[in-house]
Amino acid sequence: MNPLLAELLVLPILLPLLTGALLVLINERHHKLKFVINQVSCLLLLALACWLLWLTDGPATGENILVFLAANWSAPFGIVLIGDRLSTLFMLLAALLANCALIFSYSRWARLGVHFHTLFQLLLMGINGALLTGDLFNLFVFFEVMLAASYGLLLHGYNITRIRAGMQYIVVNLLASVFFLLGIALVYAAAGSLNFADLAAKIPMLDDSARLLLHTAAAMLAVAFLTKSAMWPLGFWLPTTYSAASPPVTAMLVLLTKIGVYIILRLNYLWFGDNAGASAHFGNPMLLLGGLLTLAFGAVGLLASQDSGRIASYSAVISSGTLLALIGYGEHLTLSAMLFYLISSTLAVAAFVLLTELIERIYTPADSVFALSMEFFAPEEEKHESAGVAIPAAMAFLGLTFAACALIISGLPPLSGFIAKFSILHQLLQSRNDMASWLFLLLLMLAGLTAIISLMRFGVRSFWTAQSSQSPRLKLSEAGPVSLLLVLCISMAVLAGPLHTLLERVADDLQQTERYIEQVLERKVISKEAL
Repeated sequence: MNPLLAELLVLPILLPLLTGALLVLINERHHKLKFVINQVSCLLLLALACWLLWLTDGPATGENILVFLAANWSAPFGIVLIGDRLSTLFMLLAALLANCALIFSYSRWARLGVHFHTLFQLLLMGINGALLTGDLFNLFVFFEVMLAASYGLLLHGYNITRIRAGMQYIVVNLLASVFFLLGIALVYAAAGSLNFADLAAKIPMLDDSARLLLHTAAAMLAVAFLTKSAMWPLGFWLPTTYSAASPPVTAMLVLLTKIGVYIILRLNYLWFGDNAGASAHFGNPMLLLGGLLTLAFGAVGLLASQDSGRIASYSAVISSGTLLALIGYGEHLTLSAMLFYLISSTLAVAAFVLLTELIERIYTPADSVFALSMEFFAPEEEKHESAGVAIPAAMAFLGLTFAACALIISGLPPLSGFIAKFSILHQLLQSRNDMASWLFLLLLMLAGLTAIISLMRFGVRSFWTAQSSQSPRLKLSEAGPVSLLLVLCISMAVLAGPLHTLLERVADDLQQTERYIEQVLERKVISKEAL
């Protein structure tokens, strides 16, 4: 592959950085201009992510990894950016969610405070940098950029609820960053490097004392990443934070949780895979246990939730617990099913977050009191003949999109949520027949059952007890993003075969650690003649 193509990896980081800097210079009164610039940048990121995925998903010749050597310094001495199928797939997911969240924010949420568009672009810069970086310290830098932008977005259009949730979110993530820095220092002390590929090459050859130090460092890094991935009990902050943020910001926070899962997945297979010697599969049992506990915690929380924000929050917790447990399960057969579930659940939860803001327009506090009285006193309804009632278009749209979200999140047929969970259950039964597999299977099915109960209860209260006499007004900028996310989920069900084939190639890349190490460490600097 032409090494000059690797320079494209700079653009997903440079483009949002320059766009964010430009947006700072434009007065907030020019809201439409700032939105247009922000949207054009997000669309360019989407096109760039598609291009990079196409480049990295070429023929399996061993040349489908893009490696950019910053300042023309070879790895592991210089800064390196790495693009493969996994990182570019996540970039595409991030770009899709960013475009939908930004369009949804146009009519209302982007105007509630200052510098929304700048913070949005800096968030994308941090996300793309975390996905593409090839060394641990720059991962920390991009994580901090990402988190700093999320702090401002969480408090955007601030009220007392958001301030309280924001302070908790900031404190938790600052503590996690301390563990991150300590882990980085211990990794360097143990192996003398911070480059992902170089560490993967050195870990099998470490002596016992250095290996013990490395495992301690990995445990500290795990605290940081698992906090961001919302593993129980480290993810106690998530329900409060997601419920307090504005809907487009919450949709992006759903993605941030998956970025933590991405880092754990990447480093787990790269540093502690089958070729890691005495460190092979280090931490997998604890990761599996933590994932199962997170799954159980999310199911209980979902069953107890009445508010739409809490329902979305615990749905995200269930998703994270499932993914973490699958990583800890350590079976290669489950990788493609796990990635399919990750994409489906992320899109569905983000769509539900945006949709609930629209549903709240027809579900007033008086409706809540009426619903509770219906539950407690169970009055008999008057039976009368009806020739039928015309359903307004807005109400029909809300009802159908809510039903689609409920089917996907709970894993019922025929949409992508069912295919994802069916694939996971099939692979669990095929891989190995032990207590962990059956416990995982049981918790996954119970989580789906609690999702059905909670979402059905929310749907009944929202649509059947709503007393609003007028249909809500929905703008295209609000209905469009929700529709697009659900169309993507439906497309995943229709094109499940080709998508699974792609995800199997992604899973194969994760297991080919030796090829990853070779292509990164042996990448030659560009000669003056080539320049």
